[in-house]
Amino acid sequence: MGLFKKNIVTKTYDKENKKPVIKASICNGEQVAGFKNIHTGKIDEVMLIKNHADLDAFKKMYGIDGAIEKEY
Repeated sequence: MGLFKKNIVTKTYDKENKKPVIKASICNGEQVAGFKNIHTGKIDEVMLIKNHADLDAFKKMYGIDGAIEKEY
């Protein structure tokens, strides 16, 4: 019974010090979306990307437009 719609909460990230990236495994193709610190190179993993819908949800959650860089 769906009387109430689930609210999508837009989250924020430090746009000056971090950039969105997708960390992809060369071996098994697993992809994880997160944010890379541009000063230290450390990646904070946020969510596993299993399909295109997961990527769209990640972009919508953080208000990201355009392509996201992949790192291997």
